[in-house]
Amino acid sequence: MSALTFAAAQILRVLPRRGVSRAMGRLADHRWSPPLGRAVVSLYARLYDVNFDECDKREGFESFDEFFTRTLREGARPLEATPAIISPADGRLESPGPVDVGSTYRVKGRPYRVEELVGDPDDAKRYVGGGAFVVYLSPRDYHRVHAPVAGRISLVRSMPGDYYPVNAIGLRHVDNLFAINRRVAICIDTPESTGLGRVTVVMVAAIVVGRITVTGIDADDVPLGVQRIEPGIDVERGSEIGMFHLGSTAVVFLEPKAMGRWLASDGPVLFGQGIAMPAGAS
Repeated sequence: MSALTFAAAQILRVLPRRGVSRAMGRLADHRWSPPLGRAVVSLYARLYDVNFDECDKREGFESFDEFFTRTLREGARPLEATPAIISPADGRLESPGPVDVGSTYRVKGRPYRVEELVGDPDDAKRYVGGGAFVVYLSPRDYHRVHAPVAGRISLVRSMPGDYYPVNAIGLRHVDNLFAINRRVAICIDTPESTGLGRVTVVMVAAIVVGRITVTGIDADDVPLGVQRIEPGIDVERGSEIGMFHLGSTAVVFLEPKAMGRWLASDGPVLFGQGIAMPAGAS
């Protein structure tokens, strides 16, 4: 632990993280003038090496949020052939691994209680013996989140929490980071014929993440509590299911019957890339 990262962690502890995040969210939503927009987008793209060749457009964004949540051009992210379970987002894949008999999943060596991440102790039990993986979205990444499997979304749990950063500093210095930050768990129930059961995608907020939106919930930020969507939304593998309005992290949980073997290890990953092959698949 360097003195610099320790000092940064102490500053983050005393910052009004919730207030900073809300203020940044409002600023990101503010409609800017075309000259200011061009200047900000140009500077941001240079700082973070944004690849506009894969985007629907490279200019004409009416706010920072519109730029940050930019869409990809058709065909920019081909999906791994079925039946592979795919990455829901661009970013860095971290800690693909098992959920143990104690319903614990380890990220960078630190244990997390699954029930705290998915928001329900009974639902957490279905993942014992299964697996999970993390996708960390950096500032340069595409920030829409997609379904790693086909199925139906009829249940979303929105949980309150803090807004610590989920970068290396947060992971190193904040105990139980993913479980104490604000998070939204999207439950995807797959067709019985697939044998995959329920796949849950947990969107974890962080400092300066103004809000999280989810497909099928008509709100600028997912309201807290259990949200039931009737009759449910059918999604294809790769369908958009949510957005980070400013970025963060997705954690994906898989039942034992969905877990055969990992197709990827820690490192850069793109939405659509195969992460896991279901049990019994070739």
